[in-house]
Parts: sequence; structure tokens; C-alpha cells
Amino acid sequence: MLSNPSRPTALLKLSLLHIPAGGAARLRPLLLTLLLLLVPAASARAALVSGGACNGAALSQPFSQWGDASDYELVPQGDFEGSLSQWSLGGGAHQALGGEPYGVTGTVDEHALALPPGATAQSPYTCVNASYPTFRFFARNGGLLSTVLVQVLYKTFLGPVALPLGAVALSGHWQPTLPMLTGSVAGGLLSGGTAQVALRFTALTGESQIDDIFIDPRMR
Repeated sequence: MLSNPSRPTALLKLSLLHIPAGGAARLRPLLLTLLLLLVPAASARAALVSGGACNGAALSQPFSQWGDASDYELVPQGDFEGSLSQWSLGGGAHQALGGEPYGVTGTVDEHALALPPGATAQSPYTCVNASYPTFRFFARNGGLLSTVLVQVLYKTFLGPVALPLGAVALSGHWQPTLPMLTGSVAGGLLSGGTAQVALRFTALTGESQIDDIFIDPRMR
């Protein structure tokens, strides 16, 4: 058992102070590996990572009709109903008519985010900590083979670090995805308890649409 629970983080930060110029990009995979290795230590030492909500965002239970009673908060501009000025869109990603039909935000959506093959969309950064373990969103495909790669990006002292979560195989009808991990415990461990995280979506094959992206701050 660690006598000083902050020691792994301190050692990691100290070692990274001696990275030669131009070496940061090459060492990002190593940083990601170290982040994942530190997750068990972070979980065992809850005092290291803040467990309270990072912000005062409104909470709801958008997935209750699918048996998920957890409280969630909407990612900034994550309903795609207004301006997407905080999103980074590439490869033809764009706001399109026709959102998820369940009205989980309080009204039936009129818009969604369309992802043509090869398109990418990155959300604005938002605060996460150990209380933000998962996120979910709604999606549908435009073809039988449509898939979307999902990544979590953390701001670190080496720059953004991407945590690949895998590809989501979609249905032709609007459906919620399964819960996906944010890795918030590891991210918070290296940044004083809280971290800034963004979500990146890439259409690998076929055209897809996503809508209403929620982070779970108090998973039960």
C-alpha cells in the first residue's frame, strides 16, 4: 500500500519535466499507459480525486426508459439544436435536420450532427472528475456498415492525450448507446482532482448521425 498516495503522480510529473525538446508527441502513448496503470491506485485512494460535481449543470435522467436511472448532464451544445460554435468539425460534419425522437431533453429534437464517412467532430472541453465515470449518446446509421470511433481527449501538461474507447456499431433507427467510460479517475489523478475532457467522434465507414450526448456525474 502506498504510504504517500500522491507519490505516483508526483514522480510522473517530475520525470516528465526532463523530456527533451520534440519528445512530447512520442511520449504521449507512454503517458496514456501510465494513466491507465494509475487508475487502481486512484480508485483505492478516493481522497486523491474530487468526487463532487465539477459544475452546476442541470441533471436529468434521459435514459430512464431504457432502464438507466442515473443522473446525467448534457455536454455543452450536445443537443445540436443551436450554435455549434464550440465544436470542432471536419471532413464534412454538419448540423442536419432530424434528431432523436424521444424528447429526452424535454422537447423532441429537430437537429442532429451528421457524420459523412471520414468526418470528425470534437466537443468542447468540459470539467470531469471521479464522479463522471461514463457518458452516453443517441445514434443511428445511414448504411448497414456504419460505425463511429469514439475517443476521449484530456488536457495534460504534454498537450491533449486521446483515450480510444473503440467503435460503436449503429442501428438504422435512433437508439442510445451503451455507457462508455470517460477515464475520469485517471485524468483527475494527474491534475489535482479534476480534468478537462472532450469527446471526439469519427465516422469510420458509412454515414452516421449522433445526438444528445450526456455525461453521468453521479453513477448509481
